[in-house]
Amino acid sequence: MLNAADHSEAATLAPAPRLPLCVDLDGTLVRSDTLIELALTLAMSWRLWREMLLFPVRGRAAFKARIAQQAVFDPALLPYNEHLLSYLRAEKRAGRRLVLVTAADTTIASAVASHLGLFDEIMASDGTRNLKGIRKAEALCAAFGKRGFVYAGNEAIDLHVWREAAAAILVQTSGRVTAAARAQGPVEAQFQTESGFFLPLLHAMRPYQWVKNLLVFVPIFTAHAWHETAAWIGACLVFAAFCATASSVYIVNDLTDLAADRRHPRKRQRPFASGALHPLAGLAVAALLAGTGAGLAIASGTLFVIAVYVAMTLSYSLILKEMPLVDVFLLAALYSIRLFGGGTATGHTVSLWLLGFSSFLFLGLALLKRVEELTSMATAENRFAVRRGYMPSDASILQIFGCGAAFASSVVLALFVQNEATTARYALPGLLWALVPLMLFWQCRLWLSTARGYMHDDPIIYAAGDWVSWIVGAVMLALLVAAKTNPFGLF
Repeated sequence: MLNAADHSEAATLAPAPRLPLCVDLDGTLVRSDTLIELALTLAMSWRLWREMLLFPVRGRAAFKARIAQQAVFDPALLPYNEHLLSYLRAEKRAGRRLVLVTAADTTIASAVASHLGLFDEIMASDGTRNLKGIRKAEALCAAFGKRGFVYAGNEAIDLHVWREAAAAILVQTSGRVTAAARAQGPVEAQFQTESGFFLPLLHAMRPYQWVKNLLVFVPIFTAHAWHETAAWIGACLVFAAFCATASSVYIVNDLTDLAADRRHPRKRQRPFASGALHPLAGLAVAALLAGTGAGLAIASGTLFVIAVYVAMTLSYSLILKEMPLVDVFLLAALYSIRLFGGGTATGHTVSLWLLGFSSFLFLGLALLKRVEELTSMATAENRFAVRRGYMPSDASILQIFGCGAAFASSVVLALFVQNEATTARYALPGLLWALVPLMLFWQCRLWLSTARGYMHDDPIIYAAGDWVSWIVGAVMLALLVAAKTNPFGLF
C-alpha cells in the first residue's frame, strides 16, 4: 500500500500528474466535518433548531448556507491533514493547478482557501446546489472533461467522482473504499495514518476522570457501614452510572468546545480537537453511554440524581462555564452531587457535617483548577481565557478565594471531630484531631504546586498521581481505623 511518505513511487503511477488536482474538504483536507462543527457551535441557539425544522423545505444546500452565515468560523483552527497539505504544497510549487471542490458551503470553502493560499479555484455548494457525489462528478467533468482531473477524497460517495477522474488520491479511506477505488482506476497517492478508533475513543471518554466518582463510596465510611453488602452493591452501581454518564458528557463538552480546545496548549491534542475522531462518531458514542448510565441509575435507584448531574454538567459546558464565579460554584456542586448519589444508592444519607466540609473543600479545588487554567493562558500570552469569563489578572483574587475555602473546610472538619455525636462513635476520638492539619497541609500543598506551575488541569487527577497525596491519604485512613478500633488497646 502506498502511503504519504511514498510520493516518488505514487507519482509514477499517475497517468497525467500535471492534470488539475481537485481536493475535497471534509474528511480529506480537514480531519473533521465543518458542517457538524458549525452546527455544534450553535447547539444552544434557537437558530440551529429553526434551521433544522426548515431543512425538509429548504433542502441540504440552503441549510449549509444558513449555518455557515450564522456560526462563528475560524479556518486557522481546523485540524488539517498535514501529510496531504505538504503534498499539495509540493505540487503547487511544481506548478500544478489546485482546486478546492467540496460539498461545504462556498462561504466555508472561501475562508479555507484564503487561509491556506494554495488553491487556484473553488467549487462548492452555493445554497441551491449541494455539490456532493454525482453532482460533484458532473461539475468536475463539465469543468475539466472526463479523465481531465485527479481527485482527492475519503469516503464511499467519492467513488462517483473517482469513476470519472484520471486518477485518485485516497485519504483516510476504509479498506472497502480503498479496494473499490483501486478497482476503478489508478491511484496517484494514498495518505493513511493508523491512528485507530478505540484508543482515541478511550481517550475522549477520559477514564482517568472516573477517580472523582469514588466519592460515591464516602457515605459508606462516614456511616460506618462497610459491613453492609447491599450498600457496596448500590455504590458500585451508581459508580458505574456516574462513569458512563460523565464520559458521555465529556464527549459532548469536547464537541461543543472545539475552538477553545484548539487554542489551548494541551487540549488541542484531544481526539475531536485534533481530528483523530469524527464528530458524528462522538455523538453516537455519547448517546450510547448516556443510555448505559441511565440504565445503571435506574438499577441503583439514583435516576433523579443522575438526571440532575447531567443537567448541571450540560448547563456548565454549554453556558455557565463562561460566567465568572458561577462556574466554580457549579463545579463544586458537581463534586457534592456524587456524595448525594452515593448516599441515595447506599441508603445512608449525607450528613450536614459532610455537606459543609465537602462544599468548602470542593469549592477550593474548583477555584484551584480555574487558577491553573488562567496561569496557563497567561503563559500562552492569551489576554482572555477562551470561553471563560476571566482574565489572567483575576488569578490573584481567585487564589485568595480558594485558600480561604481551604481553611474554611478545615475549620468545619475541626468542629466535626470535637462534636459529641462524633466522639461517641470512636474508641479513640482524640486521634481524629490529626486529620485537621493533614487535610490543611494537603490543600496548601496543592496551592503551592499550582503557584510553581506543577499542577495539571484537574487537582484530583494531579493528586491521584502525587506520592505525597498518597502518603497523606494513607495516614488519614490509618488514623480513622485506629480511632475506630483502638487496635493496640490504648487508654
